[in-house]
Amino acid sequence: MTTIGTATTLGRKSVVQTLGGAPHVSNRRLSLSKRPTYFGLRRISGDLWQHAASSLAPRAVNKGKHSCVSVCCASNAAKYDHSVHAEVVQTDFVVVGSGIAGLSYALRVADHGKVAIVTKDVAHEGSTRYAQGGICAVLDASDSVESHISDTVVAGDFLCDLRAVKMVCSEGAAAVLELVDMGAEFTRSSSGDLHLTREGGHEHKRIVHAADMTGREIERVLVEKALAHPNIQFYENHFATDLVTVQEGDATRCVGIDVVERATNKDIRFVSAVTMLASGGAGHIYPNTTNPVVATGDGIAIAARAKAHIANMEFMQFHPTSLYVEPDENAAVSRESVFLITEAVRGEGGLLYNAAGERFMPKYDSRLELAPRDVVARSIDDQLKKYGDKCVYLDITHKPAEEIMEHFPNIAAHLQHSLGLDITKDRIPVVPAMHYTCGGVKTGLKGDTSLPGLYATGEVAYTGLHGANRLASNSLLEGLVYSIKAASASTKYVETNARQSTSLFENAAEEFYSREVSIPPEDPKAVKYALNVLMNLRRKLQATMWENAGIVRSNTRLLDAMEQVKRLRMELEAISAEVDIHSLATIDCELKVEHFELLNLFTVSELVVVSAMMRKESRGLHFTTDYPYKVEGERRPTVINTPLKSARKKIRRKLTLNRSGIGRELAQ
Repeated sequence: MTTIGTATTLGRKSVVQTLGGAPHVSNRRLSLSKRPTYFGLRRISGDLWQHAASSLAPRAVNKGKHSCVSVCCASNAAKYDHSVHAEVVQTDFVVVGSGIAGLSYALRVADHGKVAIVTKDVAHEGSTRYAQGGICAVLDASDSVESHISDTVVAGDFLCDLRAVKMVCSEGAAAVLELVDMGAEFTRSSSGDLHLTREGGHEHKRIVHAADMTGREIERVLVEKALAHPNIQFYENHFATDLVTVQEGDATRCVGIDVVERATNKDIRFVSAVTMLASGGAGHIYPNTTNPVVATGDGIAIAARAKAHIANMEFMQFHPTSLYVEPDENAAVSRESVFLITEAVRGEGGLLYNAAGERFMPKYDSRLELAPRDVVARSIDDQLKKYGDKCVYLDITHKPAEEIMEHFPNIAAHLQHSLGLDITKDRIPVVPAMHYTCGGVKTGLKGDTSLPGLYATGEVAYTGLHGANRLASNSLLEGLVYSIKAASASTKYVETNARQSTSLFENAAEEFYSREVSIPPEDPKAVKYALNVLMNLRRKLQATMWENAGIVRSNTRLLDAMEQVKRLRMELEAISAEVDIHSLATIDCELKVEHFELLNLFTVSELVVVSAMMRKESRGLHFTTDYPYKVEGERRPTVINTPLKSARKKIRRKLTLNRSGIGRELAQ
């Protein structure tokens, strides 16, 4: 977190860029030979914020859709070895993430102001693109909103916020049909209607899908719409590092976000009336995950550092059926994602067998293969530990081959290419893998967080919809519905608050401009060594979390996880001092990103462990051998609303003094 007036973080003095958007300054970049004057902000031509820099217009050059003011200062040869670059970009809305949540939100607010979409990779990369199964919508006459509500609450093990569930289930169909109107080409039945399938935990067929590549189709439509909107600017390959906050008396307000441009290693501060986190989950705190490589919990971590409230981080969903592949000892496993075998395979009749050829789900749950994900994942985990096997097998070969190929063409092609398997004839080797973060930045029904000016939607957020376990295909729906709600609320927030905060935004830009940092000589060997160290620490962290805070937990394991994460942090600090990673990161962007990602993984891992320690029961995705049953008194969200460092100390002290019970003082 960067707090204006109270703290400073890494930064550099030399370039300031201000984004406005008035017709007379649009598409302009202004080069000055000295520090710029901060001009007054005003409302012009329908834009919520404008930067009045018309007097500088004759020196403008083209810079995309937005105008900017920049300053380039030559390096002091005695202190720096080369020029240092930084920018400040001013906009109405900044969105971190370009999946269904971020893009849906951006398209809504873009009619009310300028929008900057900051995305860690290319625009279409993220969890949405890899979603296979589909998106829920109550569209069939035999189905009902009440049934969808019931299925969601049961899957969430009765920990859901009923207000959130009712809102999403009631408004879901209209939101999905809006995607159809935008041009999403979902699979149709022979009658021409949207084809609906069923997945685990659902009483009815209500999953709208595009074969087994639903997320890719949704992402295609939304990216195309966003690229075509004149008020939306993409900033691809920009990595968010911290929120920017200001103090207003006792209150803290978010006024933007700091990022690094990966192509140039340039530090950029986005100063905005509204910051929307839509950055996805945190799958890579574990070694086995279906999440894309960008899912390192960045949004959750930076919000936690800014002291935003975080909730229900103990509930990490492990998808029961990811493709098992023999491990490659030479591969960088800490950065790889496993291939997901969608829930829909079981929804269409797929059966689970152990290595001995025995169908085992009848031993665990009356719902068999269609039990909720937490039940199926623990059942598979129990089979693997009981018999020492590496995987179990998913069998859909009893279904007609034409039907299999029609519904699952992407899975069939991937398995044929990677393992030489024919899913119409061969069983699929599967194991559980971390899949979805049910907790996150705590929000209200309109995506608002505990920090004014900061909103969150999608997997990065805890909305209360999922409770202790997410129902299949509710994730895309949540991101869609909450983005619509957040767009309406945040637009009103800008109109109400923005014009009263001119000085706060100017101070945020001024503070960023005034920072300085020394640049060391280039040292490729030191950079390579530092990168290897960071990757090794990442692997150790992932192994610790898988062993001690994975599918099955205990007080002893969780305490061990906390101590090991603490030791790994200390190891990072020692090595950082030894090779000066902070300085090396100023000359190597890969190192800078790896360093920030590791810090974020540490933060999210600690949030998971602390939250798990706070819950004295087993519920949904959280199963602990010390408290194997549900407890009615524990049926409430786990909220961390104090600095994480304080939370760790309280939990460690409680658990060390009394191994038989863990306090919940940190929860509201």
